[in-house]
Amino acid sequence: MIVSFVILVFVLGYFLIAIEHSIHINKAAPALMMAVICWLFFFMESASPEVAYETLLHHLGEVSSILFFLLGAMTIVEMIDLHGGFNVITERITTNSKSILLVIVSVLTFFLSALLDNLTTAIVMASLCSRLLSERNDKMMFAGMIVIAANSGGAWSPIGDVTTTMLWIGNQITAFNVVRMLILPSIMVCLIPTIILMWKFKGCQFEQNSKNKGANTLEGKVVLALGLLSLIFVPVFKAITHMPPFMGMLFSLSLMWMVTSLMHFRKNPDIKQRYSVTHALQKIDVPGILFFLGILLAVAALQEFDILRTMAAFMADKLKDEFLIGTVLGFLSGIVDNVPLVAATQGMYDLSVYPTDHYFWEFLALTTGTGGSTIIIGSAAGVAIMGIQNISFIWYLKKISLLALLGFVGGVLTYILQYHILLH
Repeated sequence: MIVSFVILVFVLGYFLIAIEHSIHINKAAPALMMAVICWLFFFMESASPEVAYETLLHHLGEVSSILFFLLGAMTIVEMIDLHGGFNVITERITTNSKSILLVIVSVLTFFLSALLDNLTTAIVMASLCSRLLSERNDKMMFAGMIVIAANSGGAWSPIGDVTTTMLWIGNQITAFNVVRMLILPSIMVCLIPTIILMWKFKGCQFEQNSKNKGANTLEGKVVLALGLLSLIFVPVFKAITHMPPFMGMLFSLSLMWMVTSLMHFRKNPDIKQRYSVTHALQKIDVPGILFFLGILLAVAALQEFDILRTMAAFMADKLKDEFLIGTVLGFLSGIVDNVPLVAATQGMYDLSVYPTDHYFWEFLALTTGTGGSTIIIGSAAGVAIMGIQNISFIWYLKKISLLALLGFVGGVLTYILQYHILLH
């Protein structure tokens, strides 16, 4: 009975998030309330408050690691922006064609996402587009494409998306093979929406944002180089130390903080404050981070009630076909977080059923990594973009979801065709 109430609360919370702009209530409020009520039911159901408390703290630790990673990345990007570092890049983009700019942004996002990760890349590229574009609708359309490109770029890299990383660490996939098997399907996921939007923008011009006319200073170049190197350092730090990514991000932020403080050491106090990390932190979208907290905690509650595992087991029992199971899980990852979905699937099938580099694991990495693009809160990159560009759930559903869905279907069909050509 309680499980039914939990599902009802989640659906109602989801609905309130979807109609945020109609009811004029920030999406963070229903997300937080949904999380608290779901966990209240868990405490009521638990035999011991102490055990329930420990379970909640465990999930809070996992969620907090993502939030601190997001906070660090957003602050570094904001510091680059404050110092005019993005002018170094935007001044080299001389085109005023929306179609050409779309291709540049999509390609940069796709490959940068594989090198960094989809969340960090989405934040960097959204900030870059905000510097270039002046029309709000253009900013939102490009932001939607960034979500698709970041998720598709992260899917084929073992460090590009958290679910691919989970499968890599769990020994379900190997780094070389996942790159070899998923790069072409991932390209299709990104290519199809890009081509459609290029056609839509054909002949359209844009005027560069007046904010982009700032000075290209030596300080801006230094901060840009330091910021990008700091972000690239995060996956390297993880590989060397085996510490979680948020620790590398916090280390990078601390380095940025010290260098910029020394850079402005002898300047006027007002200038020092304007270019400080403390000022950058004041510009961070805190409601967006709280929204992220609410969504992830609510999904964690569903995980504790075994709702996600039950769904996965039901599909495995009814669908039976691996490609069909992977496709449905991909669609589900647009509604709930893909991390617990993949974790549940890993728990259902051990390596004796599907050994390392079995096509099911590769296909699962593709579908759960890219399926989240179909709905804006289906991926970490989408949630971050939602906060940065203030995109509504309904707007994304109307303007971007179909594009993402076409790309997703194209990627799925490409993988299945590739599988039959290479292995059969």
